[in-house]
Amino acid sequence: MAKLTFLSHSAWLIETNQYNIFIDPFLEGNPQAKIKPTDIKADFIIVTHAHGDHLGDAIPMAKASNALIIANNEIANYCIAKGAKAHNMHIGGTREFPFGKVKLTPAWHGSSFPDGSYGGMPTGCLVMLEGKTIYHTGDTGLFMDMQLIGEMNPVDVFLVSIGDNFTMGVDDAVKAVEFVKPKLTIPMHYNTFDVIKADANDFKNKVNAKGYNVKLVGIGESCQL
Repeated sequence: MAKLTFLSHSAWLIETNQYNIFIDPFLEGNPQAKIKPTDIKADFIIVTHAHGDHLGDAIPMAKASNALIIANNEIANYCIAKGAKAHNMHIGGTREFPFGKVKLTPAWHGSSFPDGSYGGMPTGCLVMLEGKTIYHTGDTGLFMDMQLIGEMNPVDVFLVSIGDNFTMGVDDAVKAVEFVKPKLTIPMHYNTFDVIKADANDFKNKVNAKGYNVKLVGIGESCQL
């Protein structure tokens, strides 16, 4: 059975019996992260977009452990140019990897590298493994196609941004849950910095009132898939 661990911000670790899969491993420079990039060997790293708090430590982690970065075409090419291994994908595409499948979804946001160069379209991702589907929204505002994503891909765990200012806030994220209809929702991308402070308990109460399940996962805490 796979294990999902919240590393803080939008960073997650999925552990199977064979593989460690990171999503948006922003650890160095993250005031809340409890682990360092060298603490856990990466096998695969999914990057939703090029902003520094999502690309994070993906390149040095990949180079140190020979991990494969999975990202949109522009990010993958950038990582390859920096000496890392990467697999190029783009929105709507699905690819099978040794651990399972990844599908990139739309996200309404921006995407540029720390040096200001263009990082391609931002994405979310569906990670399908061991009979479960995880939907990580990436950084995004609310959009109607979330309803279509949930309809076509029954979601077991919905990792949704609630921090407002750069992404959905609490009320829009509640509506996103109604669109996706997941079995379980876990909020993310909040309280890392003052500008994205949010009340996770308020979110939980509002989602519960709509008849959906929410789990508040603390930094470093895990749940079984």
